[in-house]
Amino acid sequence: MTRFLFCFLFFIFHSISFAQVSSRYAISFENAAHHEAFVEATFSNLKADAIEFRMSRTSPGRYALHEFMKNIYAVKVTDSKGNELAVTRPNPYSWRVKEHDGTINVSYILFANRGDGTYSQIDETHAHLNIPATFIYVPSLEKDAIEVTFNIREDLNWKVATQLKPLNGTTYYALNHQYFMDSPTEISNFSKRSFDVDGQEVSFVLHHNGTEEALDTYFDNVKKIVLQEKAVFGALPKFDYGNYTFLACYIPNASGDGMEHRNSTILTSTRSLSEGGMRGNIGTVAHEFFHSWNVERIRPDALEPFSFDEANMTGALWFAEGFTSYYTSLILCRSGLINREEYIDGLTRSFNYVWNSPGRQFFNPIEMSYQAPFVDAARSVDPVNRSNTFISYYSYGSMLGLALDLSLREKGLHLDDYMKQVWVTYGEQETPYTVEDLHNTLNNYAGVDFGNYFFNSYIYKSGMPEMKRLFNNFGVLLSQNRNKIDFGASVKKGVITTNTTMGLSAYNAGLDSGDKILKLNTVLVDEFTDFDALINALKPNDIVNIVYERYGETKETKVTLQASNSYTLSLFESNNLKLEEKEKALREAWLQAKL
Repeated sequence: MTRFLFCFLFFIFHSISFAQVSSRYAISFENAAHHEAFVEATFSNLKADAIEFRMSRTSPGRYALHEFMKNIYAVKVTDSKGNELAVTRPNPYSWRVKEHDGTINVSYILFANRGDGTYSQIDETHAHLNIPATFIYVPSLEKDAIEVTFNIREDLNWKVATQLKPLNGTTYYALNHQYFMDSPTEISNFSKRSFDVDGQEVSFVLHHNGTEEALDTYFDNVKKIVLQEKAVFGALPKFDYGNYTFLACYIPNASGDGMEHRNSTILTSTRSLSEGGMRGNIGTVAHEFFHSWNVERIRPDALEPFSFDEANMTGALWFAEGFTSYYTSLILCRSGLINREEYIDGLTRSFNYVWNSPGRQFFNPIEMSYQAPFVDAARSVDPVNRSNTFISYYSYGSMLGLALDLSLREKGLHLDDYMKQVWVTYGEQETPYTVEDLHNTLNNYAGVDFGNYFFNSYIYKSGMPEMKRLFNNFGVLLSQNRNKIDFGASVKKGVITTNTTMGLSAYNAGLDSGDKILKLNTVLVDEFTDFDALINALKPNDIVNIVYERYGETKETKVTLQASNSYTLSLFESNNLKLEEKEKALREAWLQAKL
């Protein structure tokens, strides 16, 4: 409940006065050419004799550890009179000061050169700041207010864009530490477009190398998405200060990403609007803005409060990320930014990934969500078997959202109204939910039998609905070509480059990642051989002899080639199948614009 207490206090304090400011920051960018910033922090109103200050280990919207301390150096600590203070290091990411006069001044250099939704990037094109990756903090002051001054490079025509409250000049305010850490900031010579939606301003800030005309066209598409997503829930969230800001960097030195925040989102891509970004980047816009309802305010209780000290885990990411992913492409279709054929075709890859993954035998959607700290931009050096044991909660949840939507529409209901009910019950009230709450809400909306069956079969267990029948109701054909082969491994230059897939041809024959294939039947295989072409020239149930090398030893095995399990999704009309009026009506209700 901490986050929501903060949000409640936010409105109380801002209707009366500002809260006590105990943390003040100033950040400068004179050495931006070498990706450095100079940060000065003053922490006051300190009560305890021993005070700890630290760097965050995590970032809002990410679930893994990132250890931002690794980019901090030249740390200097003084009291209010400028006297240098002795510090100790209790752990790799914090400092401790035992003697002070109630105020601590800390200065340091930050190195930052990754422009995405987690890290910071500083160069002469911009200062792209994710707050946890930029500023140290004092845990004992987390409930006090914060001021930060961005000393911008006027010689580079920099401006500031952020969800933080502006005070004067380039000084901004946050009510508390949670809000501050959730407030990414883009400082550059950006362009900006805005429009009003029911008295609130939605702005698109773009740092790019393109034209103003291209931004105008793109912003028209952004507006369509905003209005279609509003139609799902019935209203926009009440944004703090009445503003929501997209912070977009479409530049060559960015790292592709998107990250939601309470009243803003980061959008980064190397694709310019003129080089594929007009279509290629718009899906991230749809995904991240949907998060302003689903995950920012419709909030899993396990993320409350968000911890900056340790990995964050919730079993609801199949809903928070997965259902958001389902709506991402659906909204593009409803907005007219992709056509219906493109939408249906776009479902195929995720459908095959989820339906054919061996991972479902090990984990259900809740347990897949638990693995976020290991997969969400997390890094490790040891090999894993994730291709056989893990299904992304984005894709898994997206397909579950699709299945639930089509199943509800069979009953004359639909997922939009279920999402709206979750919004009214939990999101609008900013009451954190549990998976059981989602279950009970579905029971209330669609009936106990329906809700219990869906959750007991597909959420608490890892079953899959009978999708062929569901698709048929909407004039969508689900088909398979069983004449194709699925070898179950990727072979490049004669070497198996991935873990072989459980239950498929290569795995059953004992082949594994790293094996070098020397011969397929009588055909010699080398780095120039098109192995896929050799396999695809054969038929399901053919038995082939493979000679391979493993750890310097030559081995031999027989492989029974299996038929592909891959599915294709297409509209009835594309297959010369008649579309009945009932099917047409269901499809229209599903895919048409909602305004």
